[in-house]
This record gives sequence, C-alpha cells and structure tokens, in this order.
Amino acid sequence: MVSAVDSPPDLTTHDPTTPTSRKLTTWTKIKRERWMYLFTLPGLVFILLFMYVPLLGNVVAFQDYSPYTGFSGSPWVGFQNFIDLFADPDVATALRNTLIISFLQLILFFPAPIGLALLLNSVISGKLRRVIQSIVYLPHFIGWVILVSLWTTVLGGSGLLNGLLREYGLPSINIMANPTFFPFLMVLQDIWKNIGWGTIIFLAALTTIDDNLYEAAVVDGAGRWRRLWHVTLPGIRGVIILLLILRLGSILTVGFEQILLQQPAVGADAGQVLDTYVYFQGVLGGNWGLSTAVGLLKGVVGTAMVLGANKLAHKFGEPGIL
Repeated sequence: MVSAVDSPPDLTTHDPTTPTSRKLTTWTKIKRERWMYLFTLPGLVFILLFMYVPLLGNVVAFQDYSPYTGFSGSPWVGFQNFIDLFADPDVATALRNTLIISFLQLILFFPAPIGLALLLNSVISGKLRRVIQSIVYLPHFIGWVILVSLWTTVLGGSGLLNGLLREYGLPSINIMANPTFFPFLMVLQDIWKNIGWGTIIFLAALTTIDDNLYEAAVVDGAGRWRRLWHVTLPGIRGVIILLLILRLGSILTVGFEQILLQQPAVGADAGQVLDTYVYFQGVLGGNWGLSTAVGLLKGVVGTAMVLGANKLAHKFGEPGIL
C-alpha cells in the first residue's frame, strides 16, 4: 500500500508560473477589480478627448487653414508657415523674452519651494508648521487678475510705494511699467503665488528619509549643515531631478495669463512671449497656420529637452522619468 507521502506528484497540476496561468491570473484580477478600473474610465476619456485627439490639429501647421473651410477645404502649404515663422522679427523678440523669463524661473523659482520645504521641515512645532503652510498656500488660489491688481496697487505708478516716496520727497518709480524689471517681476509674482504649493511634493519626499540616518550623522559629529548636505538633499535628490526634467519640458511656456495682463504696461518689446504671440496671431489675427506652427515647435523642443535631460540623468545614475 502506497502512503500519501510516497505518492507521485500530480503532473496534471498547472505550474502557476506558466504564461497561460499568468494570463489567466491577470484577467482574473481585472475582473475582480473591474469597478476600480471603471472609476478610471472618465479620466482616460478626458485625457483622450482633450490631450490626444487635439494633437491631430497640428496638421494646421502645414495648411493655409480657415475655420470656415475646415481641414479638408484648406490648401496645403508644406513648410511655408515655418519659413514665415523664422522670418518674422516678432518671433525672435518673443523667443528672446520667453527664454529670459524661463531661465530666471529656472534659477530663482525652481529652488524656492525646495528651500521653503527645508525650512518648514526644520520647524519643531507641528501647529506652527501647519499655520505657516496655510499662509503660504493661500496665494496659489488667487487668480492672476486679482494678483496683478494687488501688485499694481502696491507697486504701480499711483500705488502705495510711490505714495510713500512722494511723501518723503523722493522720486517715484513705476515698477509695474518698467521693461527692464519686467522679467524679474514675473518671477517674483510666480514665487509669491506658487512657492507654497510647490513645497507639497518636497515635504512629502522629506518624510520618506529614514530618521536613523540623521541619528547616525549626529553620532558621527555632523552638524546641521552637514546633515542637510549629506542626508537631506541626497534623500530628495530623485524628486528634485524628476521635477527638473518635467520643468524643462515646458521651458518655452512661461505663463500666458500673467503676462497678457501686464503686457500693455511694458510694451511688446519686453512683454511679448511665444504664448502671447500665438494668441495675437491666431485668435485675434486669424493666422491659424503660423500660430499652430509655433505651438508644434514648442512641443518638439519640449520633448527634446525632456528626453535629453532624462538621458543625462541616467548617465548620473538617476532613474529619471522613463
């Protein structure tokens, strides 16, 4: 009599690691979590309709497009819109202003949320930290129309600052209408509005750093600055690089509404950027093909910047985004 222990193995039993079993398991999980996938369906439909389907409209960049005749009735012009784009001196002005503002945002605004997150993380009192966070978050929810009005009330020609200067017999200065200061003004407004909101991801990243690393650094005699340099910053380096790569993807986008509201005060030479150029040429001027060519060129440059920065991050041992 053969015991159960000595009985031969059942060869008909499927190995759970076989491809057929894995495929069956995947569909079983999908069927089991079908309601969760159903909840994601509206988001997928939104992305398809408003992000991927509009990409087909880039065909306008190669047409003399008219909304009255549509895509099929508009004649093809090949790369003529791109030739006109590079021959237009206003494009050079808009590109120069865009790059200046974007560069200032990169070196001034991008590190600002990191510094604020480090400061908030060093606050011992949790109640005080929440109060500060609430205060710095609030400007993010203020619209640009109200924000520009507030800044004009303080820094404009008849604002509070000039009122104080005239009261003490000093010459007044209209900062809001100063073309030289305009790029810095854009970055300062952006910092004031979005620095608090930008700290959310960095504060979350700081919570993932193991406290044992700080304790070990203290035992080794590391001071506050050495702990910051050797523990804190390496702990959030991956998040910093990830957000930097994403920021490079929108390097030619510097804030349409913010600049459009203040462009009349400084003039087109200082306030014209690529986004406002597209607005004036396409929406107001009816030159749809040229404005679409600008948008397509922005997309190509942004994609190249993201891929290049991601490849560079891989060379330095960082995961990047892909």
